[in-house]
Amino acid sequence: MSSYTTVHGRACAEIEEKKSRFIANVAHVETEEEALAFLEEIRTEHRMARHNVYAYVLREGGAGSLGRVRYSDDGEPQKTAGLPTLEVIQHAGLTDIAVVVTRYFGGILLGTGGLVRAYTQATQAGISASEQVVVSQCVDIKVRTQYSNYEPLMRLAQETGAKVMGTAYDDAVTLTLRMLDGTQQSFLTQLTELERGKEQVSVSDPIEAEF
Repeated sequence: MSSYTTVHGRACAEIEEKKSRFIANVAHVETEEEALAFLEEIRTEHRMARHNVYAYVLREGGAGSLGRVRYSDDGEPQKTAGLPTLEVIQHAGLTDIAVVVTRYFGGILLGTGGLVRAYTQATQAGISASEQVVVSQCVDIKVRTQYSNYEPLMRLAQETGAKVMGTAYDDAVTLTLRMLDGTQQSFLTQLTELERGKEQVSVSDPIEAEF
């Protein structure tokens, strides 16, 4: 699996264009069901709004999905709302994401160019407000070591690109480290040298995780 960029949790941002309010809600979703449930939640919350435009992009092979890209203008003129929203998502290089832009009409017509600009800016604002994360295929490595080897082990972890996920102290130190899958061999080889073949180590199966 190659790494991909998505958003963490949810975010919201609002812009105003000629008295129309455009509210962009952004969410991390992994399936079409989650995307549609998020859309329905926003529609319910803003049921008095004139339009709830949406777009979502799901990663190929993600959590039961074969990869999906969908958008809707929700009553706005064709290609003035849903498509600009989708294009902002794609330009940002994001996947496993849903964006719903709610419009409360302010009484002034914006024209097609004005609509495209407003939905684009609202989506950009929503994505800017979100926390973006990179998800990669990783392994977790649990190492139990003597206190005398703790500092050398921490240096080794830093040098080989491992992240410390947890530390437990009793009569020895147990470290849980996360590394990109495929990079762990150098660490394990040097760990054997450090521990002189007495290392207590376990390596997880590959997992998808923020890294």
